[in-house]
Amino acid sequence: MWRSLKLGSIAVSLGLIGLTACGTGEPDSTVLESATETPTPTAATPTATTPDGQPTTGGQVIEVGPYHLELVALPEPGGVHLDFYLQTGDTHEAIPGATVTAQVETPTGEQRTLELPYDEPGEHYAAFLPAEVSGEYKVAILTDIQGEKVNGRFTFNRE
Repeated sequence: MWRSLKLGSIAVSLGLIGLTACGTGEPDSTVLESATETPTPTAATPTATTPDGQPTTGGQVIEVGPYHLELVALPEPGGVHLDFYLQTGDTHEAIPGATVTAQVETPTGEQRTLELPYDEPGEHYAAFLPAEVSGEYKVAILTDIQGEKVNGRFTFNRE
């Protein structure tokens, strides 16, 4: 009995070591890739905050390295208005001058690419997605900040 317990402990230890070894790789220094964020906002609410207490605009938030990425998807007649906030992670100051592209997969599987120009008065990037199909939309936001690639993956539902 002791022998089987000892062998079991060794197997568990080796498994944990293997899992730890798999997770130690460093990401490419020029591309910061985020995890997927799935909450769906219903409207912009400036009283929402991030886990560290910073204010948000009510969208889906992903912190990627030193960056704060936030997507607000607001349904409108004929489509969805996308507001994307690209900010520094610590002070939440807007980062103008980046190249921002949204790659959207519609519920029907159609792929669309949108350029999001910077809206200086609103201090964010924005575009209108012509889409009236109900269901889940998958959005990959690709940004280029002076040569540094920062990507975020989001989803939203259109009812």
